[in-house]
Amino acid sequence: MDHRVTIPPQGGERILVVSPYPPVRDGIATYALQTVRALRAQGHDVEVLSPGPSAAHHHLDLVGPRGALALAKRVGDYDRVVVQFHPDFFYPDPGRAKSRLTESLALAVPFALAKRLEVVVHEIDGRHGNPRRPDGLAARRLWALVDDVKVHTASERTAFIENFGVDPDRVSLVAHGADFTAHTTVDRARARESLGLPEDETVFLAIGFVQPSKGFDRAVEAFDGLGGDGASLHVVGSVRVDDPDMVSYERELADLCSMTEGAYLHSGYVSDELFDRWIVASDVVVLPYRNIWSSGVLERAGLFGRPVIASRVGGLSEQAAQQADVRLVDDDAELREAMIERLPERELPADTGWADDLPADGDLHDLVQARVRARASTRPGSGRGRRARPTTTGEVRTVSASAPVRRLGRLGPPDVNHPRRPVRLVKRVLRRALSWQIDPLVHQINSLQSATVVALENRPADGVGGPGDERGARTGA
Repeated sequence: MDHRVTIPPQGGERILVVSPYPPVRDGIATYALQTVRALRAQGHDVEVLSPGPSAAHHHLDLVGPRGALALAKRVGDYDRVVVQFHPDFFYPDPGRAKSRLTESLALAVPFALAKRLEVVVHEIDGRHGNPRRPDGLAARRLWALVDDVKVHTASERTAFIENFGVDPDRVSLVAHGADFTAHTTVDRARARESLGLPEDETVFLAIGFVQPSKGFDRAVEAFDGLGGDGASLHVVGSVRVDDPDMVSYERELADLCSMTEGAYLHSGYVSDELFDRWIVASDVVVLPYRNIWSSGVLERAGLFGRPVIASRVGGLSEQAAQQADVRLVDDDAELREAMIERLPERELPADTGWADDLPADGDLHDLVQARVRARASTRPGSGRGRRARPTTTGEVRTVSASAPVRRLGRLGPPDVNHPRRPVRLVKRVLRRALSWQIDPLVHQINSLQSATVVALENRPADGVGGPGDERGARTGA
């Protein structure tokens, strides 16, 4: 159901859209561009204000109270203000109650001064509307100033109303892909030719920003053993922000793909046209998300009639109900089963059992290490990089060469907990003061450990192809 009011061309308004904007690499920026085009097609005079350099008419740093107050000086010149909302665009530190309180109070100024205000909510934490906390009360008062809050699914609407106490009449639904248009005109054959994909191969595609919440590692894990015989999985995208955890995730995802036959990571900027070309070239789009509100990728897959396999999280179930061919899965086993169903009938290899080594709460690092161990034990000449160790019973056990390194464990930030509150406060202050020095070192040490494990597991026992061997370097042995 879509409650948007469409104003005819003769009643065109002067509208300000506040949002990231192309060429910024951001899904919300792409969404905003299509919204602007739709509004202009209706006869409105539209200008865009973005939080950074872009093709927008105006640029303004919106983060923090100063940004909010600077925005307040501009909103009064327009008949309508449309805000594409994500907490990161406005709140300096959304995780801290003090930051949320200060910023919500500051944002209330431009929200109150706008003649008519629409806010499209792309993501928000409902816990931050707790009426028993000062920051929660400030957030509730802020959202009460909005004339029309737009969300993409009914579940999001219900949750937003409950979490922030907003009048239900002010919260409406707008289809995520309502204003989506195709960015490519090529057909499947031409798309595959341009991307170097075989015409007769079953191509699975996982595309979008590379970050843990997208769960691309889950797709690679599920694809294990399915590639190399007319099937491939392509993970396409780039890291959205230069954060050590995101960069580390990308590196470990690359390692995981390199250990999985038929899986490929295409890391780098993806334009709107290239994004759509990948979808056209694919047979199945895989969305193994761990958490998300709604998915623009799912909408774009539907735009080109591509089947989708997606996690049953957030509002994806409601989005899926609007499309013809979407398979929702609840866990990794169902994800693998759904991918197998899309393959031509053929005999599949037995499970190597590597996943048995992965703890139930293991992260991608644990998964990569488990895959390294399985790969070394199942490939031809599996003794490479390992040595035999006799047990007390006389049995010979193969020991991984990387075991001593893996037993070191991963470094993390210092523990700031302490029974005494003054000591705890001092620890927290020191942690914040030194994090800019400590965090990069922790990240670098963990990355070196991961690289050492991979190098040790791939090192032949006879030394051929190892470090310093030119032939091995060229062949990738």
